[in-house]
Amino acid sequence: MTSTTSAERPVFWGVSALVFAASAAATIVWCAAMAGGMAEMPMPGGWTMSMAWMRMPGQTWCAATASFLGMWAVMMVAMMMPSLLPMLRRYRAALGGGTGRSRRGRLTLLVGVGYFCVWTLFGVAAFPAGVGLAALEMQLPALARAVPFAVGAVVLLAGLLQLTTWKARQLACCRERPGCGGALPADAATAWRHGLHLGVRCGRCCAGLMAVLLSIGVMDLRAMVVIAAAITVERLVPAGERVARGTGVVLIAAGAFLVARAAGLG
Repeated sequence: MTSTTSAERPVFWGVSALVFAASAAATIVWCAAMAGGMAEMPMPGGWTMSMAWMRMPGQTWCAATASFLGMWAVMMVAMMMPSLLPMLRRYRAALGGGTGRSRRGRLTLLVGVGYFCVWTLFGVAAFPAGVGLAALEMQLPALARAVPFAVGAVVLLAGLLQLTTWKARQLACCRERPGCGGALPADAATAWRHGLHLGVRCGRCCAGLMAVLLSIGVMDLRAMVVIAAAITVERLVPAGERVARGTGVVLIAAGAFLVARAAGLG
């Protein structure tokens, strides 16, 4: 079993690298295309609204939703793939020894699909919320002027969340090795449920950091890179809990600065 698993590793890492590279390239192209057009709208309060929450001229809301969800899914693959790969590798190792190479590959793919299905559903919830909030901000100048303060508050609260025992528990769950009590069943239903379970656990663990991304700007490539790096490092390094707390301290400082600036104190 060990030799078979070792022989599969180059294929696993090679396919994973190709998927990551393709999704990252698509995300970069998308952000560049949006930046080349009317990517942001100036708003009262000195900030700019992302056009991700808007329909393009002649575009229906169905088409706008499909476009957002397509790019959201690609973006999530690029952002979350580095931290997902160790979980997929551990899943493969936890499968029964009698599982063939092709079946092991199909089941691992199914786990990944289930995982990113959860993140796509997160986008399904985020898009109408973002559209509704954007519409209110355009209709109510007072609300628009309060957005910089609200963004700072979100960043500050996300930083505080990073310091909680709840965050530490969620991070520990994401590091948990599957199949500790024995080999996992090598069937599609178990693989699908495992992928969904991973997605839900990861969504809880990353909730604060993803809230920062959505508040700063979903099309901000620099924010994507920073958030993806923070998620990956806290998930993979041995001292992940300390990294999460360090990220929290940075976010608290950044949030306090943004709040002070919005209040006219900075």
